[in-house]
Amino acid sequence: MFTVMEIANNAFLVTGGCSGLGEATALLLASLGGKVVIADLNDAAGVQLAAGSGGAIEFHRADVTDEAQTQAAIRAAIDRFGPLRGVVHCAGILGAARVVGKSGPHDLDLFARIVRVNLIGTFNVTRLAAAAMSSNAPLADGERGVVVNTASVAAFEGQIGQAAYAASKGGVAAMTLPIARELARFGIRVVAIAPGVFETAMMAGASDEIRQSLVEQIPFPARAGNSAEFARLARDIIENRMLNGSVIRLDGALRMGSK
Repeated sequence: MFTVMEIANNAFLVTGGCSGLGEATALLLASLGGKVVIADLNDAAGVQLAAGSGGAIEFHRADVTDEAQTQAAIRAAIDRFGPLRGVVHCAGILGAARVVGKSGPHDLDLFARIVRVNLIGTFNVTRLAAAAMSSNAPLADGERGVVVNTASVAAFEGQIGQAAYAASKGGVAAMTLPIARELARFGIRVVAIAPGVFETAMMAGASDEIRQSLVEQIPFPARAGNSAEFARLARDIIENRMLNGSVIRLDGALRMGSK
């Protein structure tokens, strides 16, 4: 006999929650009775989501690479809804450039920006959320909270032009197990989802040729994923305590080619 981490009446933080994977996750958690603070930079979308949620969602403007803003979002969740029990971190950016392109070497500022948002931002949210959750009263099995981060299949099969993006998501994947091992003493789980090709606003920015090339590499189902499928896996991770320290691919058996 086992119990699950309850979603109803518990507080969650969803970063990047104004669109795509984060929005779908925030809406699913709210539909299950969860209380959600969205941390994002899209004020208009955040206010609209909160207004239509019946009080289940609150928007808090925050840059995940900024310690003070992220801390304020976590504090807002606790003050508004009670002890923080889970974080689903979806904030991130794309970026593509060859190491040596037609105009010369890869722009170093671009590389640093992608790593800062995708990797350092993930670590920032993880560390601050874990610190807050570590003081929670323990639930069944001594659990105090769960962190769900977003990696990518590019962490394992980065394509030409994805050096920065693959490095940033590879870092997210690589730190999952050591952080899970360290936070086990607090009863805090850490899991990463590595999505393949999904229909999100970020993917919409890619050319039709690139999107079609990626979709054609997916064995089954032969289509891009949708955000609701990501949200469902995030829910399963939150509820199932034996999911810990793993990077879970969500990709339809996609193994990306070099380009």
